Amino acid sequence: MCSQELWLENERKCAMVRKSKPSRKRQELLAIAFGVKVGLKGGFLWSPLKLFACSQISSLVRRAALTHNDNHFNYEKTHNFKVHTFRGPHWCEYCANFMWGLIAQGVRCSGLKSEGLYRVSGFTEHIEDVKMAFDRDGEKADISANIYPDINIITGALKLYFRDLPIPIITYDTYSKFIEAAKISNADERLEAVHEVLMLLPPAHYETLRYLMIHLKKVTMNEKDNLMNAENLGIVFGPTLMRPPEDSTLTTLHDMRYQKLIVQILIENEDVLF
Repeated sequence: MCSQELWLENERKCAMVRKSKPSRKRQELLAIAFGVKVGLKGGFLWSPLKLFACSQISSLVRRAALTHNDNHFNYEKTHNFKVHTFRGPHWCEYCANFMWGLIAQGVRCSGLKSEGLYRVSGFTEHIEDVKMAFDRDGEKADISANIYPDINIITGALKLYFRDLPIPIITYDTYSKFIEAAKISNADERLEAVHEVLMLLPPAHYETLRYLMIHLKKVTMNEKDNLMNAENLGIVFGPTLMRPPEDSTLTTLHDMRYQKLIVQILIENEDVLF
């Protein structure tokens, strides 16, 4: 766990970076509204996930909003996941603890060098055990290597979490724009197009995606051991992070290569795009 002094230093550095990105000022305002900080606090995805949790709305409301062509501000409504798979008495705080536990306490500390990380699947029943542990115990859930020695169980729970979100991190109303950007043949123009669409994401989704890409970039830095490069991770996370608004198997199959490419681009260019 980072010391208070180290965390404050990280906050100071993050503030300097944010000053160089005027277009992201709205994120700080949103963070103040929710009473949280945007930036690194002891690990990846902690505070941004709190924002992201608060951005979610139920799947039924989601469909109604899309039908009426509501804009992306709808993604910032406070959610109410009474029947959500990963539920808890205080879901926003619980969500942050859930992600903090899986990423920082699980994957980062003990699994970055594990062969096939995120590609190899853990046993379904054990993944369900992790989910139930967080449902039951919240931040006190024990996901240590003593209880779950197979890191693929932890990564499986993380992927399940993202798949079960009623609104994907890459939102429905930006999905087609990302797909069109992926189809651009010129690499420089494609990268610029992807960056432009990123700016259309709601702040909470943008921050969560950014922190996840930071983590996945670190995974690729251990490719020699885990054999997972950006392309492999794109295959795994493409359909997990982005789904077409219409529930069409044909569209999903057709777009899979573009989904993979988008995530691959985000990972490889994490330091440029975010």
